[in-house]
Amino acid sequence: MINVAEAKSAIINQAKLLKPTTLPLMEALGHVLAADIYASVDIPAFKQSSMDGYAIRFADHSIPLSIKGEMAAGTILELYLKPGEAARIFTGAPLPHGADTVVMQEKVSVESGNLLIQDPMLKLGLNTREKGAEVQSGAIAIGKNTELTPAALGFLAGIGETEVMVYPMPRVSVILTGKELQSPGKALGPGQVYESNSFALRGVLSQAGVSQISMFTADDDLQLLRSVLRDALADSDIVLLTGGVSVGDYDFVVEAAQLCGVETIFHKVKQKPGKPLYFGVSSSKLIFGLPGNPSSVLNCYYQFVLPAIEAISGKQVIDRVVDAVLEIDYEKNAGLTHFVKAYVKDGKVVPLGAQESFRMSSFAAANCMI
Repeated sequence: MINVAEAKSAIINQAKLLKPTTLPLMEALGHVLAADIYASVDIPAFKQSSMDGYAIRFADHSIPLSIKGEMAAGTILELYLKPGEAARIFTGAPLPHGADTVVMQEKVSVESGNLLIQDPMLKLGLNTREKGAEVQSGAIAIGKNTELTPAALGFLAGIGETEVMVYPMPRVSVILTGKELQSPGKALGPGQVYESNSFALRGVLSQAGVSQISMFTADDDLQLLRSVLRDALADSDIVLLTGGVSVGDYDFVVEAAQLCGVETIFHKVKQKPGKPLYFGVSSSKLIFGLPGNPSSVLNCYYQFVLPAIEAISGKQVIDRVVDAVLEIDYEKNAGLTHFVKAYVKDGKVVPLGAQESFRMSSFAAANCMI
């Protein structure tokens, strides 16, 4: 049996980046770039105004100016300013030829058709954006290994990109084992419990950005489980099995994995909940045998599966840690890492009740783990 740190390290060592793929920009949110993106144009593509106001020649700022036309955003008008002339201009519009400065409309007055500038702080080039000020053609716009946020997508669209090369999110299969499971909404028979792990796992996988999720079920039968696992491995990057990893007469996950050619990396971790956790690999595919108890399933997901998802999809694998003051004492067994459902607020954290691995009420109320 290994400790938590050793288990996490073993998983990350086996987590290989998925083969990059090209996605339309609108489908790339949350993905990580697999290559640098170079700007194909200058942005902005021309010198433009950053304010509504008047375009002028700075050398003329102290004399009355005649107003010659206007420049709006998107205009294709070729306007030339001679000495003593100004042009009405709007944000984003190209500067007229000859203009080098923009005066805010609040800093001028118009008398007898002439523009008078009343801005003692005016400087050459004020309120203008140079060509290529955002990014220059041929420069790296966004670098490899950047996770694409909404702002990044907007920036890439703004430089004319329509698709990007990214690391895909993994295809994940979930295999639910146990003949005692009953679907919610149906009456429970003798010895049955409602199946809930698929709901929790689909939820956390979706939160992580995984969209290709396949669900399988298998009774407590070795050959049936072997067949289902083989099918799942054929079309998945990660396989999660729930239940069947302990040492009971009907716990067949480890044996079924071995029959499918899965290499066992470890089985059992010094932790609570989730001690029976199993992890193996088949080629570059990752196989997790999660304990069947709902609380153990979620704990093992957050501690071990989520970092694996992040690693193979190119994301940074980070521990999400905050410091807080423990409000009450908590005792634990020696030799095991305990993951305690808790609630943190204003720098103070309180362990919740119902910490047993079969109980989900505390997980539903928790916003952190100690």
